[in-house]
Amino acid sequence: MSRGMNEVRIVGNVGNDPEIKTLDGGQKLVNFSVATSDSWLDKETNERKEVTEWHRITLFGKSAEIAEKYVKKGTLVLIEGQLKTRKYNDNGTERYALGISVPPQGFQILSGGRKAEQSEPPQQS
Repeated sequence: MSRGMNEVRIVGNVGNDPEIKTLDGGQKLVNFSVATSDSWLDKETNERKEVTEWHRITLFGKSAEIAEKYVKKGTLVLIEGQLKTRKYNDNGTERYALGISVPPQGFQILSGGRKAEQSEPPQQS
């Protein structure tokens, strides 16, 4: 039986400054959105068309700490992970949300981040 494959790779610009939370126990959690766009030439109108998709990203631990320090709106990032469905309760209604599970090595700042006073942001590999 095949195990299948569940891989996601997104390269895009951050659409908002990260939202930072500190969990019980002190671990950081960071949320932000990343935009990816696709464009094409409409053959009927000969106009360039574009559609933008927004991807909600959540980082934990060391990745979250790096994002907190260096990511801002407009930063170009690489996100690699797996699609995961999570179940939650919304006022008694069971709902599902699709998100991207990002391991520590699945987050890189490619350009446009905040600069540290003395050094560049570390890249995770």
